[in-house]
Amino acid sequence: MKAPLDLTEVGSVGGFFALRTGAPPAGPQVTPLARLYAGDDGPLAFRVDKVAAKLGAPDARVAVSVAQLGLAARLWSVALGSAALHGEVPDLDPVRLHWDADGSSPDDLWLTEVRTRPGDAAHLRDVVQHAHLAPLADAVRTRYRISAPLLWGNAGSALAGAARELDTWAHRTGRTHVGERARALAAELFDHPDLRGTGTMRGTAFRRRSCCLYYRCPSGGLCGDCCFDRPPRRSVRASSPPGASG
Repeated sequence: MKAPLDLTEVGSVGGFFALRTGAPPAGPQVTPLARLYAGDDGPLAFRVDKVAAKLGAPDARVAVSVAQLGLAARLWSVALGSAALHGEVPDLDPVRLHWDADGSSPDDLWLTEVRTRPGDAAHLRDVVQHAHLAPLADAVRTRYRISAPLLWGNAGSALAGAARELDTWAHRTGRTHVGERARALAAELFDHPDLRGTGTMRGTAFRRRSCCLYYRCPSGGLCGDCCFDRPPRRSVRASSPPGASG
């Protein structure tokens, strides 16, 4: 009999790769992600407000972008880490995957029942991109004025970041095949219309074509994969890359 997926080992890569299982804790902001995608966006608004307060975000789009980027990073990390380490991925069914909008990794995601699917790129795309990132983008854009290219740029950045963390962990632990698998899967995942134009990935280095807007925060700066070489002045907004200014 095949050994069960070892989510503890996956979580050892880092906090973003951890996934709690079993019954989620009670809390006013805990909800199955399926409800959020169906229109119950109260927890989303709570998370955006929380991020805005923490960062001192000058406008809602900055907080929306950072909040969506964080959730995309969690989803890609859990799935890609499982596939690279064990060749299978937990079925992150939005009905069974609960999100605590008031929590942070690893206590923000709870899967009530662990079922596994093959860890190839096609199943990874179904589990993360189709089941979560697409409906999440729709939910975000229903409530907030923010561009689709920016949100998909965040999704690409999150995927590249997960692959990079796995590659670093794999070299540190002497399991270089895990890093090779993560890079190969990421390359296949980027070969899709929603992700293909989000940036350029060479090895584990990624340069995105949009900006997550974090630089607009009082203590913000440019992310390592930003399309900009220096924080732009507001006057360059009209000539910014698609999605760069939301």
